[in-house]
This record gives sequence, C-alpha cells and structure tokens, in this order.
Amino acid sequence: MSILTLIVIGLVMGAVFGLALEKSRVFEPGMIVGQMQLRTFIMLKVFLAAVATGLVALAVLTAAGWAGLHLKAVEVLANVVGGLLLGAGITLAGACPGTVVAQIGAGYRDALATLAGGLAGALAFGYLQPTLAPVFAATGPGKLTLADVLGLPFWAVALIAAAVLVGGMVALERWRPWRGELGRDVDGDPLGDAASAPSHALPAE
Repeated sequence: MSILTLIVIGLVMGAVFGLALEKSRVFEPGMIVGQMQLRTFIMLKVFLAAVATGLVALAVLTAAGWAGLHLKAVEVLANVVGGLLLGAGITLAGACPGTVVAQIGAGYRDALATLAGGLAGALAFGYLQPTLAPVFAATGPGKLTLADVLGLPFWAVALIAAAVLVGGMVALERWRPWRGELGRDVDGDPLGDAASAPSHALPAE
C-alpha cells in the first residue's frame, strides 16, 4: 500500500470521526463532564459504537489475511495509573485527546490550553518512560489476548465482543434515549419542543 493511499485513508477516517463527534455533540465540554459524572450517556454510546465497529473491521481484515495484530504487553499498573490520570484530566478539562482538536475547530479557545497541556504531558512521559517501563512491565502477564485465554480465533472473539457491545448500547438507549438527553429540538427544528407541549400551554413571552 502506497504512502498516498495511507494518507487518503487517514483523511477519510478523520473526516468520518470528526463528523460523528460533531453530530453527536460528544466534543462539547458539558457533554464530556456529564458523562464522567454519569449524568448523560451519549459519549459512552458513541465510544462503544466506535469500539464495536473497529472489532468488526479487525475481524474481517484478520480473517481474510489482509491485516495482522501487533500486540503490546498487558501492564496492569500502567493501565490503572494511566486510566486514573486520563480520567481526572478529562473531567477537569472537559476534553479528551480526540475531542480537543474538534473543540479548537469549533472555536473553544480554552481548548488550546488543554492541547498544550496534553503535549507537555506526552513530552514528560517520553522522558520518564525508560525509567517507568521496567516497573510497569513487572505488573502484567506480557502479550496476552482474550482469544488466547479462551483458545478461540481472534475474529470469533472480536465478533462476539462486538455483539455484546451492541447489546449494551441498545439497553443504554432504551434506558436513556439520546433525544431525551440532547433535547427534542436538537435536529434544528425550532418547533420541536412546542409541538410536543400540551395543547393548553401558552408560549413564553
């Protein structure tokens, strides 16, 4: 595959990802903080959909022999510490590494500070990684996947996991419908709320 093809594929995937972020409003700080506080669940549903889609794509590509897996070692301490730091940062900043670029494009000026902080953190980790790597490596079983544990081919486990995630998203949607969290007029219809109001209700002056 040529470099040009890879660039085009990357641009297309980025455009689709950006469109999904914008349409779902997941890039907005209020939506992100609401998810971290368990007040809204749209962000979780969007990310679960992304993971399920990626699993299906990987299942097809690996089963057909068009792609291979390049595993990283499982490091329990790194996952726990990194997850806690990332979660705290997302909650405080109202942004994550993927949404901060969308926020900048949408005109959120404070997102520039978030981006600068993220780059500084990545730079600091780059210098500390040689020291931290031996500590983290000692807390995991090495390169291990769920497919290895179950003794099944990766594509089968990926499809099963995707089906479980889809089932979870359906349950979440029935419990907390997205339109109820975003509002009835989220599609741009200024009469959305008025149309659903009781007939005896009078418009606010």
